[in-house]
Amino acid sequence: MHYSYPITIRQIFISPGHNYFGHTPEEPGQNPIFDLEKVEAKAGLGLVGDRFYGLKKGFDGQITFFSWEVFRHLAEQPGLSEILPKMLRRNIIIQGVHLNALIGHDFEIRAGSGSIERENADQQQHQQPGVCFRGARHCNPCRWMDIGVGDGALKFLKGRGGLRAQIQSDGTLHSGAATLYTDVQFEPSRAIEPLVYPRLP
Repeated sequence: MHYSYPITIRQIFISPGHNYFGHTPEEPGQNPIFDLEKVEAKAGLGLVGDRFYGLKKGFDGQITFFSWEVFRHLAEQPGLSEILPKMLRRNIIIQGVHLNALIGHDFEIRAGSGSIERENADQQQHQQPGVCFRGARHCNPCRWMDIGVGDGALKFLKGRGGLRAQIQSDGTLHSGAATLYTDVQFEPSRAIEPLVYPRLP
């Protein structure tokens, strides 16, 4: 992978059961959300202990990522200043990544910080393997966002609801400083930009 980016995993969340998924039109569930320092990722299955673990073969939401930058902007919206990242029900709150740019692309996350020169990236990757992922698609927000987060959250999150991804290798994700490797060149400052859907003819 040709590009590396210093990032931060701000928080890691898992939940043993569904609060929104499959609850339409009933009231949301009350399953707890656990805030972890680290979590085990299993290729083709998901995060150990999470509600989507081993759901079905080829499932595209084995892990979900959400931008810390988007969360900060969401919290600046009227009436949403008291929200917490866990309310979004995403697994990984990540800083320094333009998540929409990773849709359809492979990437790797490895614990440890620092900007690595491109010519040395392959050597560093060999020495310090991380967890590999395939960005599947945008994590489209549902109507529950206005209920579980607050009025206006659904509208704000359209096009910036996070990233659904498949796990391609076993490993452990840790909160804190990390490095993301990918063949995609992106600008971290564009993290808050919504995904633009093409108009259909």
